[in-house]
Amino acid sequence: MKADRGAVVSDPLQPGPAGRVLVYALLFLFSAIFAAPFFWLVTSAVKRPEQLMAYPIQWIPDPVVWSNFREGWSFRPFSLYLRNTLYVAVLSTIGSVLSSSLVAYGLTRIEWPGRRLLFVTLIGTMMLPGQVVMVPLFALFVRLGWVDTFKPLWVPTFFAGAFYVYLLRGFFQAIPRDLSEAATIDGASEWVIYWRIVMPLARPALATVGLFAFIGAWNDFVGPLIYIVNENNYTLALGLSMFRGQYGTYWHYLLAVSTLVTIPIVVLFFFTQRTFIQGITMTGLKG
Repeated sequence: MKADRGAVVSDPLQPGPAGRVLVYALLFLFSAIFAAPFFWLVTSAVKRPEQLMAYPIQWIPDPVVWSNFREGWSFRPFSLYLRNTLYVAVLSTIGSVLSSSLVAYGLTRIEWPGRRLLFVTLIGTMMLPGQVVMVPLFALFVRLGWVDTFKPLWVPTFFAGAFYVYLLRGFFQAIPRDLSEAATIDGASEWVIYWRIVMPLARPALATVGLFAFIGAWNDFVGPLIYIVNENNYTLALGLSMFRGQYGTYWHYLLAVSTLVTIPIVVLFFFTQRTFIQGITMTGLKG
């Protein structure tokens, strides 16, 4: 008996109209739940102090106090903190991308004994809490004379991060070895293959690592809190804590400057989201 070719075969995995409405309703609900804290942050940045702790919550500010941004930014030298944060974040991003890609290339594209054992050991370091190495690192940086400088915040990034190596290794494994073998026949060295062949092909994965590293350095609070003493060397994350005083907290200034500090990260993500998602997808092909 022949099947009717014009008949529409319904996919049992695809929801019907009622199911789609339910899915969209759930997506809207969870999106609203996740967006509510950010919405409260942005709206509270232009509220009066007495409106911040009002109950029930006043979601829409009335009146809108735009001066919170200007007064909060001038409360401390946040322009100097911004320059310090950019300095640390850019160097940390460069260090993480270069060192992690080199280590991942050596563990993936070059055959040598013990590389699997070293990779497993490297991944095992991800299980160690940061507090375990906090004291030894501080003692090391004291001996090097790096305390109250930016070096403890960006120099370690030039020694590769286990998570970034894991991400890049998965991407490098997906690159055909025929490209490397053809380049080797033409006389290319491993450095030339790494820099001129593998690195251009790995741009999505490198962009993902760079974005992670930049956001991590931008939001880092514990590192500057431990190693920075002089207020002129503060970063933005550490500068925000200056709104907390002995007798109270300037919440309206804190929320206004926090909103300003968040804007670069949000803008950066919107401009790089396609590359970021592509990098995450491709690095997940092989683990």
